[in-house]
Order: sequence, then C-alpha cells, then structure tokens
Amino acid sequence: MEELSRSLFTVLQYLVPGLGVTVSVTLIALGIGFTIGTVMAVLRIYGGRILGAVAATYSILVRAVPVVVIIFILFFVISAVVDLSPFLSGAFALGFASGAYQSEIFRGAIMSVPPGQMIAARAIGMSRFKAIRCIVLPQAVRLAIPAWANEFTLVLKDSTLVYVIGVPEIMRRAQWISSRTLEPFMAFGTAAVFYLVFTMLATRLLSIVERRYRIIM
Repeated sequence: MEELSRSLFTVLQYLVPGLGVTVSVTLIALGIGFTIGTVMAVLRIYGGRILGAVAATYSILVRAVPVVVIIFILFFVISAVVDLSPFLSGAFALGFASGAYQSEIFRGAIMSVPPGQMIAARAIGMSRFKAIRCIVLPQAVRLAIPAWANEFTLVLKDSTLVYVIGVPEIMRRAQWISSRTLEPFMAFGTAAVFYLVFTMLATRLLSIVERRYRIIM
C-alpha cells in the first residue's frame, strides 16, 4: 500500500503541471475556433455566392482532414515561415480545425433564428451588419450552447494530439512517466481521471449557462 501511494504521488507530481498546458491549449483552440466558426457561419448565410462558397469549402476541406495532419502541416510547414512554438502550433491547429465544426454549429443556430427578426430589425432602420451583430448573433450563440458544449469536450480530447509535436501536456507526461516507472496503468489511468473530472466540470458549467440563457421559442 505504501509503495502504491508512493507511485501515485510520483505520477501526480509529474502529471499536474501538464494539466495547465492541456487547459491552455483547449481554451486557446476554442477561442480561435469560436472566432473562425462565427465568421464563417455568417459568411455562409449572408456573404453571398462567392464568400459563401469560400466558407463552405473551408468547412468541408478542414473536416475531411485528420486533426493530427493539420497539426503537422502547421508545425512543419507554416512554422518554417512564421516562427511558432510547438505549443502555439498545436493550439492554432486545433483552433483552425475546430473552427470548421463550430461554423456548422453556428450556421444551424443562425438558421434557427426566426427570419422575422432580421426583417423587423431592417424595418426599424438597422443596417444588415448591425442587425446580424445585435439581433441575430446574440440569439444564435445562445441557441448553439448545447452543441458547443459537445465541441468543447471534443477539443479537450483532441488536445492530446499535440503531444506528437512535443508539447508536454497530460498525455505526453503520462507517456514519459509510464516508461520511467514501468506502470502504464497508473500513469494513463490517472490521466484518464484528469480528463474525466475536467470534462464533468466543464459540462456542468455549460449546463448552468444553457439553462440561464435558454431561449424559449
């Protein structure tokens, strides 16, 4: 029992610093994905034929490519031109990939807003841009919360992929401590518990936000 406790302490001592890296990568990726996804969703619906086609092409192509491939492209190709650390390369790649999925989430949410909202906004003198920004998007974001919560958990799990370019997140550290202690179950089991707890907390928080800002159609 004493040996088990000592092994667990060793694993925790090495894994806990990786938790901050995992959370940072996830939050940065979600922020980038939210920005890209919102813009692409708006262009898809209100951008006309050309911009709408560009947004649709981005969504289709990015969702067709494995996230790990996008990480490698950003790290080995784009980083040769723009100096990016492995951490930023991984976070940006995950954000770029998430943007494609979030664009579909927000596109569906925008289309769920009754068309009369836009008509009414234009009727009282709002420009199209102001109507989208002040009337349509606030409602769409609230409608998108349930689906966005699912995207949050997916990005959190995809954050494990940045270990392939050497980012010391939880899985990278679990792999290292597993080879050092020769106790893979302890290392990866503890990592799994970290992901489970973080996912449950995030899901609970987003459920509270969803209930608070739910729109009764």
